[in-house]
Amino acid sequence: MCWGTLGTVRPFSNFHPDRDAMQIQTALEKKDAGTLVRILTNRSNAQRQEIAKNFEDITQRDLAASVKKALSGDLETLLLELLMLPLAYEAHRLQQAMVGIGTDEETLLEILCTRSGEQLQEIGAAYEYIYKKDLEKELKGETSGDFAKLLVALLNKANVAGGVQRDIQSLSASLSGKKADAGPWIDILTSRDSDHLNKVLMGLELETGQIVDYALEKRFTGDIRLGLRVLVQCIQSPEVYLAKRLTTKKTQFKGDHLQALLAICRSED
Repeated sequence: MCWGTLGTVRPFSNFHPDRDAMQIQTALEKKDAGTLVRILTNRSNAQRQEIAKNFEDITQRDLAASVKKALSGDLETLLLELLMLPLAYEAHRLQQAMVGIGTDEETLLEILCTRSGEQLQEIGAAYEYIYKKDLEKELKGETSGDFAKLLVALLNKANVAGGVQRDIQSLSASLSGKKADAGPWIDILTSRDSDHLNKVLMGLELETGQIVDYALEKRFTGDIRLGLRVLVQCIQSPEVYLAKRLTTKKTQFKGDHLQALLAICRSED
């Protein structure tokens, strides 16, 4: 799995942060959402940080605060998220997934399943710095049972050597009892590299005669079923999983909102 190769947003070649900052200043005065979206969604995150600095130098005002004043609703939210640093944005998404009544399990899984162990440690540090709370403790407090164990294992994922055939046998045995055992799935799928895991999953399908996703759907229930299915999808084809995830989100937005959303969601991965 090659992290950092799937994104569609690249640094803008003819980049002039001072010019962008002045155009944004005018657009904010006129509440010209189209210009704001055109500029901010066609610049990399690093370039957006330069624009924000130039905007403050020119106007003596914070760009995010100016966006809040000029806009409202979904577009305001999305443009503010575009201005966040990547680690702060991921920490923000995790916090939003757990704040208030209920938990957004799918957002938690998206981040934890598709980020490397090193990236998650950096996100965890950013979370603690911004919200003054330990991410692992927050995850444990918002979830329970095997699902909580899965999320914590994902947060602390590391590559541990293992035998392909031994792992196949462990996963196969976990499905053969009266009640499926999530333990081996959590242990193996969060502690091996993706090449190893793809061999294990292909071997498991050959041994059981079932597609892994179907086996998980049939043998597990509740949040742990969702978690294991998402994790397997991310191991087998993260780009397909993210495309499906984005397609689901697209139904909530349209026009300028959608264009901003597309630029935020994994656009530089």
